Amino acid sequence: MALTGRTALIAALGALLVGFLLPSWTGLLAVELTLLLAILYDLGRATPVRKLLFTRSGDTSVRLGESAEVRLIVTNPAGRPLRAHLRDAWPPGVWAAGSEIAASRHRLTVPGGERRLLTTRLRPTRRGDHHAARVTVRSYGPLGLAARQGSHSVPWTVRALPPFSSRKHLPARLSRLRELDGRTSVLTRGEGTEFDSLREYIPGDDTRSIDWRATARQSSVAVRTWRPERDRRILAVLDTGRTSAGRVGDIPRLDAAMDAALLLAALSARAGDRFDLLAYDRQVRATVRGRTAHDLLPALVTTMAPLEPALIESDARGMASTVLRNAPQRSLVVLFTGLDPSPVEEGLLPALPLLTQRHTVVVASVADPRIEEMAAARGTLDAVYGAAAAARTQAERRHTASRLRRHGVTVVDATPDELAPALADAYIALKAAGRL
Repeated sequence: MALTGRTALIAALGALLVGFLLPSWTGLLAVELTLLLAILYDLGRATPVRKLLFTRSGDTSVRLGESAEVRLIVTNPAGRPLRAHLRDAWPPGVWAAGSEIAASRHRLTVPGGERRLLTTRLRPTRRGDHHAARVTVRSYGPLGLAARQGSHSVPWTVRALPPFSSRKHLPARLSRLRELDGRTSVLTRGEGTEFDSLREYIPGDDTRSIDWRATARQSSVAVRTWRPERDRRILAVLDTGRTSAGRVGDIPRLDAAMDAALLLAALSARAGDRFDLLAYDRQVRATVRGRTAHDLLPALVTTMAPLEPALIESDARGMASTVLRNAPQRSLVVLFTGLDPSPVEEGLLPALPLLTQRHTVVVASVADPRIEEMAAARGTLDAVYGAAAAARTQAERRHTASRLRRHGVTVVDATPDELAPALADAYIALKAAGRL
């Protein structure tokens, strides 16, 4: 049961009336007893909350930062009308800042035997699965003095998918890939190792590309053109250990790595390569294998959405062994992890020979843009100390990257906004050099 503000106002006015006109126990009982009877009548006429029926429908997935609509049908099987306030409760991560109260609360009137449709608009601010909490209804009587209140469990789940904000870089990289592949007027000769076609010799062509047998069969000189190898295997490994939980800007490192992996997947699928995903810390957290180019991105975003960093140190040797089991053939292994000196020296470096002797390895790491800002600051004494600490951090990352490169690893170290295009450029460069 719940009492309304109208009840409190009437009780206050009744107390004033008793105090000025009937200052006695008789007057007090007359006023308060009348109010009590009115409350009991109002409560008795309020529609029972437990008899209400609820049905959900609407969106089950949405990209992070976009809006989703979840519909709730309220059915009133009682013979009396329902006058109610309803709260459709969800966890905090589904509301834009300051919008929770307006979006989750509804007023409704449902005549007996009828139903009404309510729409709750969600705008998730965190990736992952968001489960609906309880639906709380406060049913008011005809006098508006008292209300019945109860809650119902009406399950529903909305999955917030990675936003894939790096999609804007895809057209430019596809254009470069087409140039590399010889499908535009800009033909890049001599790159790649897979034979494509024959064409007529043009002055300036590399004479080593002349096909003498084909030339002997026709009246003009023929040269071979080449294209990057197709049907190569790419395995992206997301390190979901404790270093991936660190936030850079407004997002965790893991989210920035996911965005770069999605751009690489879209690019490699267009290039005719096979893309697989593995998420690992001390055990396999998720995997995507054997998908076609058509359903690769939907499978990736669905698999990535519920992934959360584990606050444990990753097992680099276990990760290397898992990669070798999942990629028995020569592949491009892209490892999304940090460049912190201690985890790399103690975990990753000893495990690298297992990978580099069979695969081409790329380490992609998310750099903190705040470190660059601190390194450039000189205004105050605190800023100078901060700049010194930032410079030391940058030097340690460069040293770690240098040690990885000495083992034959390609290192991509960039801020969250630049990691995805930088990794795509590294992939295109490896493809042009015939290293895949």
